[in-house]
Amino acid sequence: MELKSILNKVRDEEIDFHAAEAQIRSMGYVPVSDIAKIDIFRKHRTGIMEAILAEGKDPADVVKIAKAQIDASGRVLITRLNDDHISSLEAHFKSEFIEWSLHRSSAVVHDGTPISLTGGVVAIITAGTADIDVAEEARMVAHEMGCETIAIYDVGVAGFHRLVGEMNKLQEKKPDSIIVAAGREGTLPTVVSGLVDIPVIGLPVSTGYGAGGKGEASLLSMLQSCSVISVVNIDAGFVAGSFAARIANTVADARNKK
Repeated sequence: MELKSILNKVRDEEIDFHAAEAQIRSMGYVPVSDIAKIDIFRKHRTGIMEAILAEGKDPADVVKIAKAQIDASGRVLITRLNDDHISSLEAHFKSEFIEWSLHRSSAVVHDGTPISLTGGVVAIITAGTADIDVAEEARMVAHEMGCETIAIYDVGVAGFHRLVGEMNKLQEKKPDSIIVAAGREGTLPTVVSGLVDIPVIGLPVSTGYGAGGKGEASLLSMLQSCSVISVVNIDAGFVAGSFAARIANTVADARNKK
């Protein structure tokens, strides 16, 4: 439906303002050549941000899509980067406008437009160091959605005392939701959920080997959790980060209205 047609219907009182707003938001995409259509109103429509999955895309196409997204909103998150993607981003964007994840598996590129903070707080915990890349993807999503983030890495159940030593950090920051990334047997989200009174999202990671390797045992373990958690798919850092931020932003909004 064209914008003019929607506005004419509002004028003629065929639809009200709220219905018109919903229809206009549903139109919001920007075509990029013949390779992509960026959903620039996704965050306004659903509360979940748009991002670029670099995996499977040509580096030149990633750059084209990133430039279009930056032109539309000032910032863009790019996930699942390989070395060619990284080189291409460095060649086309100034270093001061690129924010990298810990191991450069994800990046935010921007034009200086700041993040609009919501007051939401998301904690991200990993069982092992090998889980960090997926956790960093989740952390960057939550951050781009306006949340303060707390990262606590390498505190798995093989050395449970490490988590105990970090619990004060969680209590001080008072997160609104917690993402727990774990591979191998995937026990940590269940343990954390049994210690806190806020929502926990289990993020199974494709670390581990042998029977049940590549995250399968971790996923099944989290689905069988005896404490209450939500679970996303294997390596679904973007989904975990979005869901955690959505919870945190809803809580923050309610907190701000008191």
